[in-house]
Order: sequence, then C-alpha cells, then structure tokens
Amino acid sequence: MNYLWAFLVGGGICVVGQLLIDYTKLSPARVLTGYVVTGVVLSAVGWYKPLAELAGAGASVPLLGFGHLLAQGVMKAVDEMGLPGIFTGGICAAAGGITASLVFALLAALLGKSKDQS
Repeated sequence: MNYLWAFLVGGGICVVGQLLIDYTKLSPARVLTGYVVTGVVLSAVGWYKPLAELAGAGASVPLLGFGHLLAQGVMKAVDEMGLPGIFTGGICAAAGGITASLVFALLAALLGKSKDQS
C-alpha cells in the first residue's frame, strides 16, 4: 500500500506541475520555485508532515520535500540558536543533498563524453 500512495501522491505532484507548464505562461523555473515555496508554507502550517507520512518518498523526493526540509532546518536552528538560525538552518539541513548533487554532477561530467551541440 505504501508504494501505491507514493506513486499517487508523487505522480499527482508531477501532473500538477506539468499542467502548470502546459496551460499557463509560467516558466518551468517559476513552477519549480513555487513548489519549493509551497513546501515551506505547507510545512509551516503543519500540513506537510502528515502528507509525507502517508506518501513517503512520493512526497519527500519532489521539490515540495526540499521546501519542507528547508523549513524544518530553519525551525530547528531557531530553536537551538535563536535569530541567527534563520540564516543558517536551511543550508545546514540541506547540506548533504546539495553536496551529493554537486559530487554526482562532477562525476557525470568527468565520466561522460560531451558532444557538439550544433
């Protein structure tokens, strides 16, 4: 049942994004940014955690999950160190994922073969 919920919720998130790209004048970058902001807002009002518990990776892997991760990091850092936590919490929480994406991008660039774009 977990796989079904992950598929339905993750797929639903992707469908909404694709519909926004196809039927509005929003650029993909704006849709992605909107998803991150939506994840932060849903986390702030307490609605994202129940969704993530229901859908698992279907809710935590998409960009909404990244927004939730940033919001949780900021809330934790503010609890621990006060106002400076606003500036450091999100980056500290997402440092592992950001580092992994940079390392794997570097490996792909080193191991892959580039082709002429023309």
